Amino acid sequence: MRGRFRPPGDKSISHRCFIFGLLAVGTTHITGLLEGEDVMHTGEACRALGARIERHGAGEWTVAGVGVGSLLPPRQTLDFGNAGTGARLMMGVVGGGGVTAAFDGDASLRKRPMRRILDPLERMGAQVLSQGEGGRCPVVLKGTTDPVPIEYRTPVASAQIKSAVLLAGLNSPGDTTVVEVEATRDHTEAMLRHFGADVTVEPFGAHGRRITLRGRPELRPSPIAVPADPSSAAFALVAALIVPGSDIVIEGVMMNPLRIGLITTLREMGASIEALGTRLEGGETVADLRVRASDLSGVDVPEARAPSMIDEYPVLAVAAAFATGTTRMRGLHELRVKESDRLAAVAAGLAQAGVSHAVEGDDLVVEGGAGFVRGGGLVETHLDHRIAMSFLCLGLGADQPMGIDDEAMIATSFPSFKATMAALGARFE
Repeated sequence: MRGRFRPPGDKSISHRCFIFGLLAVGTTHITGLLEGEDVMHTGEACRALGARIERHGAGEWTVAGVGVGSLLPPRQTLDFGNAGTGARLMMGVVGGGGVTAAFDGDASLRKRPMRRILDPLERMGAQVLSQGEGGRCPVVLKGTTDPVPIEYRTPVASAQIKSAVLLAGLNSPGDTTVVEVEATRDHTEAMLRHFGADVTVEPFGAHGRRITLRGRPELRPSPIAVPADPSSAAFALVAALIVPGSDIVIEGVMMNPLRIGLITTLREMGASIEALGTRLEGGETVADLRVRASDLSGVDVPEARAPSMIDEYPVLAVAAAFATGTTRMRGLHELRVKESDRLAAVAAGLAQAGVSHAVEGDDLVVEGGAGFVRGGGLVETHLDHRIAMSFLCLGLGADQPMGIDDEAMIATSFPSFKATMAALGARFE
């Protein structure tokens, strides 16, 4: 694999661009937006709640917002497709926004737990009028016009829970506080500040944070340049490491410390990943990454690192398959409630590729093949884009090609995946 490319805009930030554009008074200008299906579903939900959204070119959008507490009641169900981030964050917006909205999505989204979001929103005064079995979509949520200011300790390390509570707290007459035992990605806090909200962040314990938001700010429109998504960069990055002779450059990758657990882990495994031209773009540190094929060694990945790489474990498992020795990934319970049960899906995919592995509780243990992986299997993706892309990448380095049962869902986060990888030297059949 040879060449250079810029990954699509970061998905987490792109969701928030539309949401904060909705909540600001005036017009927000966005460049570099990820135009994947997930983000577009969030944009449509913002339109239904009153925003005027226009596209002006590739990745260039404007959002004319209605302001905090001024949402319009949506006339139709808010359909989020596969977008768990969009659905959960928008529940926070509606929960504190004084309107009633129905939330739904595809078969995969309907399997994902929503009570972790709805519980704190109910404490703030929102009402769940109906919900699917086990607190899943479809959900009808009646928001409150006066959210109760609360202090909430998240039961699991989840930026989505934290963000939903903070977004609901925007319309509160007091201070809303979220306590995290393990720090998660901080894009919501950064964007709150970017739009003029009063947010303070303090350390909590060894790895956590205490985030406090002063309620009822007037959010001011501010331009946003979306950096390249490190989660999308991960696929070409790992592919270059496992394909002999590869040497690629991935441009403009966001290097937020709470998002680069994969890069940290791969470097511990011996990966040649060089950060070039480190700079600030859109309030985030970014760099161009030069990645060269490397001999990898197995490592022990601590549970505390999970929040900074929760979406990258499937592709890390691919890298571990080509390493020498054993890689143990600890504390992966959150993988069971992503777009699919990713822990089970990764294990099944490794079995199809002939990779020795084990699931021990919430740990995934992979026995590396010291550079050789048989491949040749067909992987069931379970409508999960990251499972699909990860095992296609495994096929690039394996002795025999890997197949997947469905590629359609790749468009949710990385619509140009196949074209990008083909330009670097990959072949798809």
